[in-house]
Amino acid sequence: MYILPEGIRGIIFDLDGTLVDSMWVWGAIDIEYLGSFGIPVPEDLQILLGGLSFTETAVYFKEHFGIQDPVEKIEADWNRMAFEKYRDDVRLKTGAGDLLRFLKDRHIPAGIATSNSMELVGTLLSSLGISDCFSAIVTGHEVSRGKPDPEIYLTCAKRLGVDPGAILAFEDVVNGILSAKRAGMKVCAVYDEHCSRLDNEKRDLADFFIYDYLAPSFNESVRALRQE
Repeated sequence: MYILPEGIRGIIFDLDGTLVDSMWVWGAIDIEYLGSFGIPVPEDLQILLGGLSFTETAVYFKEHFGIQDPVEKIEADWNRMAFEKYRDDVRLKTGAGDLLRFLKDRHIPAGIATSNSMELVGTLLSSLGISDCFSAIVTGHEVSRGKPDPEIYLTCAKRLGVDPGAILAFEDVVNGILSAKRAGMKVCAVYDEHCSRLDNEKRDLADFFIYDYLAPSFNESVRALRQE
């Protein structure tokens, strides 16, 4: 049994690094993709890209690294490189499946607001068998501004039919937390090893912080929020 913050009537998850352990995929793709051009991967690249939409990331690569290919080809190459990993290797974060089942059983609508592409999102959700857990999915391709702009969260809330102030968002990166907060939502920061050096900043920005979705630790964090 999970305890949610008071007044919450809907949930929105970021996907990569938040709901699923997938940031390793993009680290591997960055190495392989930039390596094909003889370009080393900057140590802080994943931090710099945090929250950017799929297209914004492709534009960044094109402009920052001088990639001559069109943005559309860059995106297509990334989708091709990531497809099998998302289909076969990416898994839910610890306890996330339990929380999704809890929400579904209690008819609490859940959505996804992700910078990833719809092709990979659909492949992943189908592979994990959780497609029916979500009433709305919004990707970076569907909004004009990526995180930290609140547009993607506001769009997802509208599709869920829930007021933003009654939504709890889950995020693993600073720009994502800012995006949801600017949308007027409560935010739970989620630990991910790929951005662990930003944990203190994430704690300061979010309403509460979790290391996993297991009910005992999750509920403890919510109870601490209620006591503040």
